[in-house]
Amino acid sequence: MAADPGAARRPWRDGDAQRQWPGAGRDPWIAEEAVADGHEVAAHGWRWERHAHMDEAEERTAIERTVAAIRATAGAPPRGWHTRSATSPNTRRLLIEHGGFLYDSNAYNDDLPYLTRVQTAAGSVDHLVLPYAFDTNDMRFQRGGGFVFGDDFARYCIDAYDRLHAEGATAPRMLSIGLHLRIIGRPGRIGGLERFLAHVATKGGAWFARRDAIAEHWLTAIGRTDIIDRSRKAPYPPSGDRRPE
Repeated sequence: MAADPGAARRPWRDGDAQRQWPGAGRDPWIAEEAVADGHEVAAHGWRWERHAHMDEAEERTAIERTVAAIRATAGAPPRGWHTRSATSPNTRRLLIEHGGFLYDSNAYNDDLPYLTRVQTAAGSVDHLVLPYAFDTNDMRFQRGGGFVFGDDFARYCIDAYDRLHAEGATAPRMLSIGLHLRIIGRPGRIGGLERFLAHVATKGGAWFARRDAIAEHWLTAIGRTDIIDRSRKAPYPPSGDRRPE
């Protein structure tokens, strides 16, 4: 625990929030416990390497190693991928050609999932993107990021939620919040996350969901369950996520 002071502070356990955990091969207990608690274990790269300048063979090997490590610790391969930093020109194609991936989160450009067309060796196929976010993210506690106190994080995320909640009256919306145990888990910051969760619970109308559950819900809603079927090499157990009434 000493190496990761945030690991013992998990306010989402007090409610119904389910999360996506990037898996770690050197700390298998994290993946094992995450799966036991109903969370999703997703891929964040082999040894957290940057993919932007990898050649194709090197990147293919990195993807294969990442999947193998998560399969070994979580009991099933990952269905989601988020590359550290920028992707290479080949990343999405390699994920599709590897198989088993339902989506990737290598985009920061929308508040909704969307399909993108990817050219593979077998032809052009649709691939789902669930955008990530760097503004509603505890990385902004790092130098120059703009967050100093836990309330900075809470106020920004609450404002984002309230705006999307209002827009959600007429259209679907998705809010991604990036958390890192070593950052948000500090005692002077974790209260900001607790305040945000309390605000959402009081206001209501939110579905705290794993990203694979969001992906399946979205694809089902737009009539593209074929993409779900394509990804199901070894599905995770049911997530138990609950949508708002």
